[in-house]
Amino acid sequence: MTSVVPWPMTSDWRAWVPDIVAAAVVAVIGLYEAAATGSVPESRVLLAFVAVGTAAAVGLSRRLPAGALALVWAVCGLQLLAGVDLMLVQVAIAAVAFGTARWGSTATVWLSALSIPVAAMIITVIVNSRGLGGLADLAGNASVVDTIRDLSTTWQVTAAVMGMATLGAPWLVGLALRFGDRARRSKESQQAAEEDAARAVHETEQAREIARLREDQARLANDVHDVVGHSLAVILAQAESGQYLDDTDPQAMKETMAKIATSARTSLRDVRQVLADTQQPSAQPAGLDTLVDGVRASGHEVVSTEIGTPRPLPPELEVVAFRVLQEMLTNAIKHGRRDSPVQVERHWDGELRIEVRNVVAPSPFAAAPGGAGLDGMRRRLESVGGRLDVRRRDEGDGATFTATAWVPVRAGGA
Repeated sequence: MTSVVPWPMTSDWRAWVPDIVAAAVVAVIGLYEAAATGSVPESRVLLAFVAVGTAAAVGLSRRLPAGALALVWAVCGLQLLAGVDLMLVQVAIAAVAFGTARWGSTATVWLSALSIPVAAMIITVIVNSRGLGGLADLAGNASVVDTIRDLSTTWQVTAAVMGMATLGAPWLVGLALRFGDRARRSKESQQAAEEDAARAVHETEQAREIARLREDQARLANDVHDVVGHSLAVILAQAESGQYLDDTDPQAMKETMAKIATSARTSLRDVRQVLADTQQPSAQPAGLDTLVDGVRASGHEVVSTEIGTPRPLPPELEVVAFRVLQEMLTNAIKHGRRDSPVQVERHWDGELRIEVRNVVAPSPFAAAPGGAGLDGMRRRLESVGGRLDVRRRDEGDGATFTATAWVPVRAGGA
């Protein structure tokens, strides 16, 4: 059975290729140095161990910087205890210093920073106690190197400074790249946050525009509903009243047809005005009395009462009052009894209270008005701070339906 390696595992293996190559190069150089400088087989084995350990640390410095630092200390500690000479290949530990500063965690960065001066001191102690060993052999003249070491009084300081520079320079480079990468990611995050904020603002504006369009659509539907519903109710009442006219009185029939035509023209004009204007259409010039007169002309008896001193309303409140009374009268015509008067009261006392009361016709389909008409009135009133109350009462002469609207009164233009 053939096993297939998943793509993520393949990607991880390929990501390790540069580290493996670097470790292999260090291992080859270190093993060559061990073979060239080791005087006895035991020494060569120990040097080879140091070379392989250093190579492994270099290979781990990018992916596992903490492990690489620990491995360096383990190899150097065993090297110090076993008395193994320093190797030239150990200069590659500079790659570990770079890796710990560049990719290590915060703790690893601090430990690597403390390790650099400690490592320089240990190297100075080793050279002071045992000399340069194989490094002197590689220099070509061990006696000259050892003589310089014995005669000079400042070589320890020089060696310590050179050791710290060898490890500190790549460590500082790694740290600089680390902070540069962090600054770049921070800038990218800031840009992403700004893009998200801009996108949120755009979506908010779109949502507001959609809400505005829906509000305009709902207002348009309410206006058309109020205008057409009221006009059709009046026309229907006028047409029904024509059924009871005397056939020998053509003048009365002509007057009824003229009233129907006038109502139709008025309705058509109002619908055109609503459709042509994106804002709320202005109320009828004659005001609320025009609605009452129109219902009377349809053959319904209307008892209108006005209490208090009428005051002029600003345009937006005049529109609301007009449309609300229009819908109330429409419901009274549609659902009320023709043999009972429609009671219309207007009270001017701090605010305008409009009340329309009628006896409900004994029909299961017209027991109580409702639907879009009541919802439209309620929304209109709430938009200007008003309110609506609808009640049905069973009284001696039949069920009574009462709709009451409160419209706040403000001075015109306030």
